[in-house]
Amino acid sequence: MHSAVPRYPEHIALFGELHVHTMNSPDAFMMNVRVGPEEAYRYARGEAIAHVSGDKVQLSQPLDFLAVTDHSEYMGILPQLFDPDSELASLEVAQALTSGDGAARQEALLGVLMTMGAGTPIPSLVEPELRYGIWQEYVQLAERFYRPGEFTTLVGYEWTSSGALDEVNLHRNVIFRSSNVPDKPFSSFDSVDPRDLWQWLDQQREAGIEALAISHNSNLSNGLMFPDSVAFDGAPLDAGYAELRQRNEPLVEITQIKGSSETHPLLSPNDEWAGFEILGDLLGGRGTVGEVRGSYVRDAWLTGLQLEAAAGFNPYRFGVIGASDGHNASSPVEEDNYHGKIGVADGTPEQRRGGSFINKEHVKYSASGLAGVWAESNTREAIFDALARREVFATSGPRIKVRFFGGWEWPEDILERHDAVSLAYAGGAAMGADLPDRNDVAAAPQFLVWAMKDPASAWLQRVQVIKGWVEEGETQEQVYDVACSDGLEPDPASHRCPDNGARVSLTTCDISRDKGATELHTLWRDPDFKPEQAAFYYVRVLENPTCRWSTWDSLRTGLPLSESVPPTLQERAYTSPIWYRPRG
Repeated sequence: MHSAVPRYPEHIALFGELHVHTMNSPDAFMMNVRVGPEEAYRYARGEAIAHVSGDKVQLSQPLDFLAVTDHSEYMGILPQLFDPDSELASLEVAQALTSGDGAARQEALLGVLMTMGAGTPIPSLVEPELRYGIWQEYVQLAERFYRPGEFTTLVGYEWTSSGALDEVNLHRNVIFRSSNVPDKPFSSFDSVDPRDLWQWLDQQREAGIEALAISHNSNLSNGLMFPDSVAFDGAPLDAGYAELRQRNEPLVEITQIKGSSETHPLLSPNDEWAGFEILGDLLGGRGTVGEVRGSYVRDAWLTGLQLEAAAGFNPYRFGVIGASDGHNASSPVEEDNYHGKIGVADGTPEQRRGGSFINKEHVKYSASGLAGVWAESNTREAIFDALARREVFATSGPRIKVRFFGGWEWPEDILERHDAVSLAYAGGAAMGADLPDRNDVAAAPQFLVWAMKDPASAWLQRVQVIKGWVEEGETQEQVYDVACSDGLEPDPASHRCPDNGARVSLTTCDISRDKGATELHTLWRDPDFKPEQAAFYYVRVLENPTCRWSTWDSLRTGLPLSESVPPTLQERAYTSPIWYRPRG
């Protein structure tokens, strides 16, 4: 008989979206998006909303939480400039934007957008009183749609730093814990330097306002999202930089429409899955390929270990979520239900074969992703606290549930026990935390891994633990398959599961229904553990192959398969890491 143990909050898995735009974002309005924050909330709750194509769009199942994150730069301004009843309609810029001359209208609109990139706002469009009123409407709407325990709305926005450096993305989303928010958002008109944003967040915290930043699309940062030596302004990285960043930016989007930011084949040549949904081209639609070093999450975690070993600080102890960055007041994360990222730029199958001022090839966009959180309840406070402690995970769209704990002395039969989760919390660390300290670390740590398929998606193929460490000053990484479907076992030499034989038809998109698992779990020990070696571990869960959204488009329209992207993919989930830090 097992002895009684204290009960710990077991938490529930919630799936939501912390990055969605509406017509109140200038780039969305420019692309003829005409649905606002209210429609975004209705869409997240499972209702159908209008799309620029003339169709209705709807999720197959509602989300648990949502943050509407329109760009803080000119937030809600363009719709007012086009509204003849607005007080802004008499402005010279409004007259130009509504001119009967199409060429003049286009020139005026581009002129407004260019001021965003240059950080030189039009004074009449950033008046404090005007910005305050628009921002308060966001807060009030979030309050209106908030249903604690059922559907959570979080107040947020996007800080859009890109214009200071040509084509480079340094954007962050800012999420607040409650409706107690500042009078106006901090925008890139205030500063394009991430450190200024973090310092502003410090100031808000001192005033009793809790918020955090989440960086996204590091893959499009040209190596600047995760520097290894100098900060944005050229100052050397130091402990102050690391502490400031860690305090205010605990999370990164690892997957979204504009590509995966996990890793890159050039960074992880021995990882067969490193090429998943790579976009690569920087912002601007010119096809400029960015620098990979400093642009991907796994590389940043490794850089953090290097900095910690050499200088005693680590700026990159962050967790991961997924998000869509949809600009149609929607989250197009389902491959068979993908309707594009941004208005008329990619709102139809034909338009998705082209490019725009944003990206050279829209077909390389991903139907991704979602944020998963392990929270005590579906409330603002519980979800925000899960984000802050990094007990969060990402998926490329499906609602795959995944748990990940690290510890030292769990019973070998823990996965068979009814109190397994309580034992895991009591004797270990959840995703996003450090392994507990221990006097004797001669034995390797244990890792409890559990994954469950999305009932509406494909079966699970394998679960992997990915380890990173530094040896003789050089970064190292290893992918271990730790749980295989269909009764298969990882090869002890290659650490790979055999192929389970799952297939997908390119003519019907039918998938194998007799291969894969609904649930995979294991208690795994690192076979290569060295007590003196700092390391991080995270989990990646892979589904069986399914059709990519571009293949669904071809199937429905008769368009040929694109040669720019693979016809199938393996949807996946990623956990935040668990870190091992040797004593001293």
